[in-house]
Amino acid sequence: MIVEELRELGRMALPLTAMNCVVYVRAMVSVLCLGRLGSLELAGGALSVGFTNITGYSVLFGLASGMDPVCSQAYGSKNWTLISLSLQRTILMLLSTCIPIAIMWLNLHKILLALGQNPNITRVASIYCVYSLPDLVANSLLQPLRVFLRSQGNTAPMMWCSILAVTLHVPLTILLVFVLKLGVPGVAIAAAWTNFHMVIFLVLYMWLSGSCRQTWGGWSIACFHGWWPLLSLALPSCFAICLEWWWYEVLTILAGYLPNPQDSIASTSILIQTTSFMYTFPLALSSSVSVRVGNELGAGRPARARVAAWVALACA
Repeated sequence: MIVEELRELGRMALPLTAMNCVVYVRAMVSVLCLGRLGSLELAGGALSVGFTNITGYSVLFGLASGMDPVCSQAYGSKNWTLISLSLQRTILMLLSTCIPIAIMWLNLHKILLALGQNPNITRVASIYCVYSLPDLVANSLLQPLRVFLRSQGNTAPMMWCSILAVTLHVPLTILLVFVLKLGVPGVAIAAAWTNFHMVIFLVLYMWLSGSCRQTWGGWSIACFHGWWPLLSLALPSCFAICLEWWWYEVLTILAGYLPNPQDSIASTSILIQTTSFMYTFPLALSSSVSVRVGNELGAGRPARARVAAWVALACA
């Protein structure tokens, strides 16, 4: 049983690890391009990334995590309708959440000035933030799709779609930033387009492969009802993930109060981006064991779920 569980975890965790590494490369490319533009651009972009992570991406990622236990257990119990409805409800929930987030992002300049941040860095940060607004919509689709596929064990296609999108991201960023000379807006636009590319590739995979024919029943009016079971999991997950993300991003904002804020924020951004690489495998392992435990509980095999948890802890 332990050997079988190791195989199952490896089958899911290895593609997820590769996907996380690829997504890390995408973020690193953005930081490198900002650094090539100058320390002011790197500092402004880093400050904007810290603010958008705190107010936006962490919230969307956290809310989408509420799908994990619902979809994984529904897949284990072969409740295909619940998986489809959970995806629809989560997408609608995230898109609704984007409205207040977008209002905050549009007022980033005023908020950071009120917090006493450097005016020059704040100006660059606000530009980056405005051009990142489409990325909210992209993430509102991408995060639920990832959970939807992951809960069914479809992790390898996620990896290949991410590799393809990030392969396009490198020349796209160079084109927008240095060839078309869009500068900071080009970095933000390229990042948003890459996430949209990931969404498109995942949807094309689902459509062409037919692997989700059972679990995706099409849009239904039923998705507007029965939200509480999902919300009761999404809200605590969001709170926990936000706290985990925020302490990291707060460092970037605090660096803006140091004597030389431009170099301090730029250095902090490089440090945080570099150390975030160590999360690639633990995140993949945690996502995989979450799915495995959920699948076994949904199938009515709690003993096997316990083995999956212990095997994952041993791997960690």
